[in-house]
Amino acid sequence: MLKNRHFKIIYHLLSQQKTTAYELAKLLEVSPRTIYRDIDVLSSLEIPIYAEAGRNGGIYLLDNYVLDRVLLSKEEQQTLLLAINGIKNIDSQGNLAVISKLQSLFNIPFDNWLEIEFKSWHAQNQIDDTFDIIKSAILQRRQINFAYTNLKGMIEARTCKPVKLIFKAHSWYLQAYSIERSAFRIFKINRMQQIQSSDVTFSPISAPPIEAYQQAEYLELTLLFSKAALYRVFDEFSHREIKLKKDGTAMVTTQIPNEEWLIRYLLSFGKNVTVLKPKNIRHKLMKEIKSISLLYDNQ
Repeated sequence: MLKNRHFKIIYHLLSQQKTTAYELAKLLEVSPRTIYRDIDVLSSLEIPIYAEAGRNGGIYLLDNYVLDRVLLSKEEQQTLLLAINGIKNIDSQGNLAVISKLQSLFNIPFDNWLEIEFKSWHAQNQIDDTFDIIKSAILQRRQINFAYTNLKGMIEARTCKPVKLIFKAHSWYLQAYSIERSAFRIFKINRMQQIQSSDVTFSPISAPPIEAYQQAEYLELTLLFSKAALYRVFDEFSHREIKLKKDGTAMVTTQIPNEEWLIRYLLSFGKNVTVLKPKNIRHKLMKEIKSISLLYDNQ
């Protein structure tokens, strides 16, 4: 608890540059007297923290101070190394160098028990160059131009201000401010082509939280899956939603967004899924199956 409070003091000073004992006491829910004792402890650890009295005084750190390893426990040091190692595939050369330096600084053995790999089991990931272009554009705050395939299958020329890369549900996305729409949008990177970083720069902008995009209407579906689809059932649905039957089939009751891709998603299971409820989704699925059948009958 004490060490955690010391870390919070350092972190607050790094972000605010200067504060007072009263402000720190209010933030950490202790007395100003306790704060002054904490400052003495931090000073004894050779952390350049100073307290000056007077109207223009306050508590501050030297401008060139950076966090020292003494503020991190062994468990926290291991967690930091593990986190960087987990994302090393994004920038393997740079992150491996960081891991090596931190391991030397902490002087601890590193037990690498976690591996995160963004590439598919079945094919070489083609996203590397695209990722680097977008990452550079985000860091340099440069607009990018690209061709984008939307959900209706149309290819549009887009210009945007890239803000954040997001990995969600097996795919990479870009959160960006769309010049054409005058609003923030989420782009799936696999559908972005001919990406070019422009010379047009932009000022820092704050993007809305990801949850703000989750406004779709949800449907409750009851689905019956054959044994042949069980591997996907356990991959793609919560185990709480799955009920295995004696014959080896699986009944799934789940909430799914009522969007254009829903019917295509259900069709991806082929004959291994039966929609039990609701009836309108059954009818839409049957209509789509008939359209597919007619397509082949007419060839």
